[in-house]
Amino acid sequence: MTATNGLAGRREWTGLAVLLLPTLVISMDMGILFFAVPFISTDLRPSGTQQLWIMDMYSFLLAGLLIPMGSLGDRIGRRKLLMAGATGFAAASLLAASADGAAQLIAARALLGITGATLMPSTLALIRNMFHDQKQRQAAMGAWGGAMMAGATLGPVAGGLMLDHFWWGSAFLSAVPVMALVLLTAPFLLPEYRSPQSGSFDVLGAGLSIAAVLPVVYGIKTLSVDGWRLLPALAVAAGLAVGAGLVVRLRTAAHPLIDLSLFRIRAFSGAITVNTIAMFAMMGFTLFTSQYLQLVKGFSPLTASLWALVPSVGVGAAVGISGALAGRVRPAYLMTGGFLTGAAGFATMTQVGPDSPLALILTAAGVLAAGTVGTMMLTAEMVVSAAPAEQAGAASATSETASELGSSLGIAILGAAGAAIYKAKLDGQVPAELPADAARAANDTLGGAVTVASQLPGRLGEQLLEATRAAFADGMHVAAVVGLVCMIGGAMAAYRLMKHLPVAGGAAKAEEEVLPVAAGA
Repeated sequence: MTATNGLAGRREWTGLAVLLLPTLVISMDMGILFFAVPFISTDLRPSGTQQLWIMDMYSFLLAGLLIPMGSLGDRIGRRKLLMAGATGFAAASLLAASADGAAQLIAARALLGITGATLMPSTLALIRNMFHDQKQRQAAMGAWGGAMMAGATLGPVAGGLMLDHFWWGSAFLSAVPVMALVLLTAPFLLPEYRSPQSGSFDVLGAGLSIAAVLPVVYGIKTLSVDGWRLLPALAVAAGLAVGAGLVVRLRTAAHPLIDLSLFRIRAFSGAITVNTIAMFAMMGFTLFTSQYLQLVKGFSPLTASLWALVPSVGVGAAVGISGALAGRVRPAYLMTGGFLTGAAGFATMTQVGPDSPLALILTAAGVLAAGTVGTMMLTAEMVVSAAPAEQAGAASATSETASELGSSLGIAILGAAGAAIYKAKLDGQVPAELPADAARAANDTLGGAVTVASQLPGRLGEQLLEATRAAFADGMHVAAVVGLVCMIGGAMAAYRLMKHLPVAGGAAKAEEEVLPVAAGA
């Protein structure tokens, strides 16, 4: 039952459990896919660019559509949007599992991104509406953050278990029963909410939002993989120009997708900036860790995923410490400390080679994840509490857009940097006896090289593996240096943007000071 004294009751807390289900699935997605990549490479034989698109198509479309979908949910109803997204996500998962070519899988990943964009802003906005008491909302957001962390941790394990016994398509099927459960329980446990003053949906603004993100993403990805070319450079320029037009539209529209005055709230804008930098660095490097365990160390997906659980010990400790210190230490100090901890993890990564002890990369990954996740846990509640309830969908979507864009760009840019070094280091190292097709596959990705090596006799296969694994480690070192620079920059940004926020109540204080301006905008 629902409490009558303003506090959330049994129905709200049970409804929270329903909201955590799609959150868990979305956070598991990338972890599962990381471990499926070698199998997809063997079965579908994607090119290096196609492999990046398989990884990134979902996240990029998610990033492009989150703000329009969050704004749409504010208008048509957040529960309605959540249920529509759950239906679409289940259907798209079935399509991905049955793909028989790289192009089909990329298309299915695109549909997953479109439908997934309805889920994240809906869950956060409904938490904002269901939990009005600050302490209860903090606890609910803690559970939401815990589900995100659990999904990221369990994703590789679930993927490893399935890939050890079934084909790679099974990695996508885990979402289907979860979304079915959401559809069955949401009408009874989740309240419907739509903003009474939201006005009509800004179709032009939504189109500009999508058109601003996708060309920039395409251009950056293509330039980073293929080097300088005119078309992708023009795409980046066009996307930035459309982005400028989007800002003008948001300032002048009668009912914009999101009220730009929200960015005057220091807790809101600062948290978004900090989260984006952290996601860029952490998610951009996760791909290297999973491939290192499988393709360099030679572990099976299940064994690799179980070893990947070790860093979660540090993550759990960091989250607990951050939560305990949040009421005593200013956010600027906590977030700066988290970034510097992540920087230490990246510095350790630069020392990992093909023959390094397993403990070295696990320690480095644990320190990196502890610093970044501890920081990101602090930002989620700040964003939700800073925004007024009627703008919770669009505000949550803005935060998630920045996170997803940071994550996707991290995968693309750090992945492309590693791939470029891999190809450069491998130049002239592939055995001359290899057929042309096999040589191209080995030069393209480490997964392709491992597949080719398994088909070669004796010493020839060993020679190829030695060369490609050394080249992969060199690429990983360069990506780690880029991540290290990002962490130091993040520490500086966190201190500068958050230094004026007081302990614990900073978001609430900023909300009180700025909301009268926002209300009149």
